[in-house]
Amino acid sequence: MNLLPTTLPGVMIVEPVVFADERGWFMESWNEARFNAALREAGLPVPRPFVQDNHSFSHAGVLRGLHYQLPPHSQGKLVRVVHGSAFDVAVDIRRSSPTFGRWVGVQVSAANRRQLWIPEGFAHGFLALENNTQFLYKTTEVYARDCERAIRWDDPAIGIHWPLPKGCMTPLVAPKDASASLLANATCFD
Repeated sequence: MNLLPTTLPGVMIVEPVVFADERGWFMESWNEARFNAALREAGLPVPRPFVQDNHSFSHAGVLRGLHYQLPPHSQGKLVRVVHGSAFDVAVDIRRSSPTFGRWVGVQVSAANRRQLWIPEGFAHGFLALENNTQFLYKTTEVYARDCERAIRWDDPAIGIHWPLPKGCMTPLVAPKDASASLLANATCFD
């Protein structure tokens, strides 16, 4: 596996090694020892163990996020797409961070097989770029409704440039995401 840094320190693109031949391909989608060793080599902390896997299905133009959980149930996420493609976004919501309020976006798809590591302290969201986009993510903490928070996907202070699919004027968002707080009013990490 190869880890590539993004413009947000700690958020990493994970490129698995893929073995392909005339029969198809094989890749190791998760290996704890290799992942932890790659993070250490990059000078990053090793996350808590993953304790929950989630799988979502979305149509083109569906936007989910920007979601996060507060301590004591904050989550690190390792995300990937197994069918279709998505524009995946992490936003630094650590108030003491020099990159507070900045975002990074990466296309993850079944074709490029990239994954994105999003440590605790970041909000996360994605936009499905194709119909039947299936998104998988591992989390370092279970879902806890009382700790769940969201920031508006279109907060002008963050300024995410969402690449809407052709023919889509505005993304389809859940009511709770449409009414989420702006970053200025959100409860964030210290």
